[in-house]
Amino acid sequence: EVQLVESGGGSVQAGGSLILSCALSGHTTSFYCLGWFRKAPGKAREGVAVMPTGSDSPYYGPPVKCRFSISHDSVNNRLVLTMNDLKPEDTAMYYCAADTVCSVLESDFGYWGQGTQVTVSS
Repeated sequence: EVQLVESGGGSVQAGGSLILSCALSGHTTSFYCLGWFRKAPGKAREGVAVMPTGSDSPYYGPPVKCRFSISHDSVNNRLVLTMNDLKPEDTAMYYCAADTVCSVLESDFGYWGQGTQVTVSS
C-alpha cells in the first residue's frame, strides 16, 4: 500500500521560513513524478512545485517561484519543500502527491497525502 505522510506545517510570521516533508512508503519505485499542491479556503487546489524524480529542473508555480524549493531525498524517500520569505497569501493546506506520469495538473496525480496546514500571519 502506498502512503504519503506530510509533516512540518505550522504557523509563522510573514518573512519566515518552513520546511515541509513528505514520507513516501510502499510501492513507490514506479513513481516518476512528485509534487506539492496547496489549497486555500475558497480557492481551487493549485500546483506549488512538481518534479520528475532525479530532475534538476522542477516546475514552480508563479506565486512561489524564487521563494520555494522542492527536493527529493532518495535515500530516505522523502519529498521536501523548503519555503522562504513566506507571505500571508501562502496560507493553505499543503499536500504532497505522486504518480507515474508527470504533470502540473492535480487531476493527473493519483496518490495524495492527508495534508499539513501552513498559516502565515502578517
